[in-house]
Amino acid sequence: MNARRTVRGLSLHAVVWLIGAFVVVPLIYAVISGFKSTGELTTNPFGLPEHWKAGNYTGILGDGTFWRQIANSAGIAIGTTCCTVAVSAMAAFVLARYAFRGRELFYALFTIGLMFPFAVAVLPLFLLLRNFDLLDNPLGVILPQAAFGLPMTIIILRGFFRTIPAEVEEAAIVDGCGKFRFFWKILLPMARPALGTVSVLAIVASWNNFFLPLLVFNDPKWQTVPVGVQQFQGQYATDYALVLAYIVLAMVPALAFYAVAERQLIGGLTAGATKG
Repeated sequence: MNARRTVRGLSLHAVVWLIGAFVVVPLIYAVISGFKSTGELTTNPFGLPEHWKAGNYTGILGDGTFWRQIANSAGIAIGTTCCTVAVSAMAAFVLARYAFRGRELFYALFTIGLMFPFAVAVLPLFLLLRNFDLLDNPLGVILPQAAFGLPMTIIILRGFFRTIPAEVEEAAIVDGCGKFRFFWKILLPMARPALGTVSVLAIVASWNNFFLPLLVFNDPKWQTVPVGVQQFQGQYATDYALVLAYIVLAMVPALAFYAVAERQLIGGLTAGATKG
């Protein structure tokens, strides 16, 4: 029995290391390749650089366009997250704590939104944004991203809100606490793990969104990081080392944010299941 457990444990560790290698090795390759010249990358694609060319990275870091794209992505991600979490929290509160006719139908409509592909809405969305003069406007990205983020966010928050015992709300009402005050002063602080989780998911989804900013922004001053990577690749299509350096630097903010928020993300996803 112990031998079987040992073999199973070793097998699981081997699978984890294998999956980790698939993720880490390309990252390491891209980082090292960014220190090479394009010629050396062609003649020596897998070895260490003979002459470390830090100028690929320092040149990009000294370019104001790169930092403007970072700021655009960060601002849009924050705006999207605030809209998504605020609206979803209020909707999830009503769907979780109030009993009314048609409640489950409304909830089912939100869940159906998960099956609605963004590509289907491209043309009507573009026409709608043009009619409201939201092209080349950050709100033209923030509002649609928030709308498409509502279904998953409401599902997560509703599940968490339903785990809050009814006795807590009854005690608050006895103490003179109204519905909105209970929601703002008691429920939201208790739901911090879930709110943190949906905030992380919204920020990551916004940061990685490529198609919507490409559709909305024609002015280069509003370009986000994913669009900037695509434009940079087109501009320096023959300088592969420089392109790899740009891609690595574009990934750093997302990786740093995820490293900081990983515990909050995992804790929030498991909080509802462990809460009594």
